[in-house]
Amino acid sequence: METHEPALKYETSLWPSEFINWERSSVAKHEYADGKIIAMAGASIVHNRILSNVIIEVGNLLKNKPCNIYPSDLRVYVKSRESYFYPDATIICGDIEYADEEKDTIRNPSVIFEILSPSTEEYDTGKKLFFYMQIESLQQYIMVNSTSLLVRSVKRQADGAWRFQELEQADEKLLIEPISFGMSLADIYEGISFPKSSSGLRK
Repeated sequence: METHEPALKYETSLWPSEFINWERSSVAKHEYADGKIIAMAGASIVHNRILSNVIIEVGNLLKNKPCNIYPSDLRVYVKSRESYFYPDATIICGDIEYADEEKDTIRNPSVIFEILSPSTEEYDTGKKLFFYMQIESLQQYIMVNSTSLLVRSVKRQADGAWRFQELEQADEKLLIEPISFGMSLADIYEGISFPKSSSGLRK
């Protein structure tokens, strides 16, 4: 999620329909999950560089193709949980399915990316992972760490089960299956350096 400084979470008495009407009139962005409103805070330079790398690489691939990648202003609705999120990046393949007649919220992502930070990792890899897995159209959820070389991917299998994968080497490739595209961790983290790990790796 875009929040890479601590986000403010607070209880609300708003029903989902009330929340979305309120959110549309709000200057700031908020997510809504389990009856809680999560205020979106600013993102770090590293976060934005990773996101830029992903969007440029994937966006160039998808030119003149039936899939498109969108940045973090795109709101995603999880119908079964009546919740709203702003993924860091979203790939949609085929026609866009809107949540309502306002056409500012979608419900059929094929791939979702979240850039993780220490303050959001538990949320993005826990509750948000569970909620995203309820989206019928979603084929892959990709979680990119912003403090070390680490990418986690969860892919939906033909039988409906989910397969988990971790990548930690710069020369390893993340396969984004719905668009048949492999992106190396070196490309994802291009322009970013982390301290050497115990294994001597540095990127």
